[in-house]
Amino acid sequence: MSVASLRRATHETVSGLPREFWWLWTSTLVNRLGAFVATFMALYLTLDRGYSASYAGLVAALHGLGGVVSSLGGGVMTDRLGRRPTLLIAQASTAASVALLAFVHDPVAIAAVAFLVGMASNASRPAVQAMIADVVRPEDRIRAFSLNYWAINLGFAISSTAAGFIAEVSYRAGFLVEAGMTAVCAVVVFLKLPESRPSAPQSTGSSQDDVRLTTVLRDRRFMAVVGLSFLVAVIFQQGSLGLPVAMGEAGFTPADYGLAIALNGVLIVALQIPVTRLIQHRDAKRLLVVSSLLAGYGFGLTAFAGSVGLFALTVCVWTVGEMINAPTQTGLVVRLSPAQGRGRYQGMYTLSWSVAALVAPLLSGFVIDHYGAEWLWGLCAVVGTVAAAGYAALMRRLPDEGPHTAVLEKSAAVTDASARP
Repeated sequence: MSVASLRRATHETVSGLPREFWWLWTSTLVNRLGAFVATFMALYLTLDRGYSASYAGLVAALHGLGGVVSSLGGGVMTDRLGRRPTLLIAQASTAASVALLAFVHDPVAIAAVAFLVGMASNASRPAVQAMIADVVRPEDRIRAFSLNYWAINLGFAISSTAAGFIAEVSYRAGFLVEAGMTAVCAVVVFLKLPESRPSAPQSTGSSQDDVRLTTVLRDRRFMAVVGLSFLVAVIFQQGSLGLPVAMGEAGFTPADYGLAIALNGVLIVALQIPVTRLIQHRDAKRLLVVSSLLAGYGFGLTAFAGSVGLFALTVCVWTVGEMINAPTQTGLVVRLSPAQGRGRYQGMYTLSWSVAALVAPLLSGFVIDHYGAEWLWGLCAVVGTVAAAGYAALMRRLPDEGPHTAVLEKSAAVTDASARP
C-alpha cells in the first residue's frame, strides 16, 4: 500500500465522526497513557515491598473482583445518573484511590485499596461504551468502537514502555502519574462532554429506569451473547496467563515471552485502522465466527510452537481475531440493547470480561499443573469452536439492523439534544 493510499484509508476511517466522540477518544487515550497499576502491581509488591508471590496474586484477584462488582454498578449508574456523571465519579475515584495506593504500607490496607482501584477504574467502561453508542450513528459504530479500542492499545503500548523507566526510579511516582493522568481525563469530560443519555419517549410514559438488571437477565438472546463473550474472553486471557507460564516451563526466558507478546500491541497499533476499514460494512455473524476461530486455533497452535518465532506467529493469529472481535462484539451489544438501558446492557457485557479475568488464571493453572500446557491449548481450540458455533446459531435468528433502526435512533438523539440546556 502506497503512502497516498494509506493516507486516504486513514482519512476515510476517522472522518465523519462527531466532535463528542473525539473528546471521549482523547480521554480514553490519556487514561491509557497513564496506565501503571495493572502492569506493575505484582513487581511493586514482590520487588519493592518484599511481599510473597501468593500475596501479590491475592491483591491481583481483589483488583479483578473490584472490576466484577463495578461492571454492574457502573452500568446502573450510567442509565440512572447519566453517562457524564458516571464518568466523572469513576475517574475522580480512580485518581484518588490510585494516589492513596502509593502511600499505604499495611498489607490489609494495600489489598483493600487495590479492590477500590479495580472497582473505580472499571466503572467507567459501561459509560464510555454507552456514550459512543449515543453520539455515533448506527452505521459508524463499528468504526468508532474500533478506533476507541485502538486508542486503548496505543496508550497502553506507550505507557508500558514509559512505566518501565518510571519504575526504575520510583514505583510511587508511577502511581502518582497514573492518578494525575486520570484526573486530566475527568477534566476533559467535565469541560468538553455534554450528557448524551437518550430521553425516554414521552408518548409511552416510560422512564429511564424501565430497563432494570432483571430485564437484562431475562433477555435470553442477549445473555447468550454474554455467555459467548465470556468464552472468547477466557481464551484471550491466556495471552497474559497461560502463555508466559507455558513458555517458562518450556525453558524460554521472560525476555523471550516479552518479545513474542509485544507483537500483540504492535499489530493492534499498526493494523487496527486498516482492519476497521475492512470489517465495518461486513456481516457481523461471519466476523464473530471467524474471530472466535482465530482466537481458539491461534492459541491452539501454541501446542506446536518450539521457538520464539513460532510463538510469535501464534500471537499474530489470535491478535487478528482480537482486532476483529472487540469492535464487532461491542457493536452487537449496542444492537441488542434498548436505548434507555444501554448502560446496564454494557455493564453486563463488561461483566463477562471481568469474570473471565478471575476464572482464566484458575483454569490455566489447573490444566497446566495436572495435564500439561498442550491440553490447555487444545482446550482453547475447543472453546473457540464452541463459541463460533454459538455465534453462528445466534446470529441466524437475529434480524438485520435496517434503516428503520437508524431513523428511530437519530430521532431520539435530536429530541435529547433539544432538551439539553
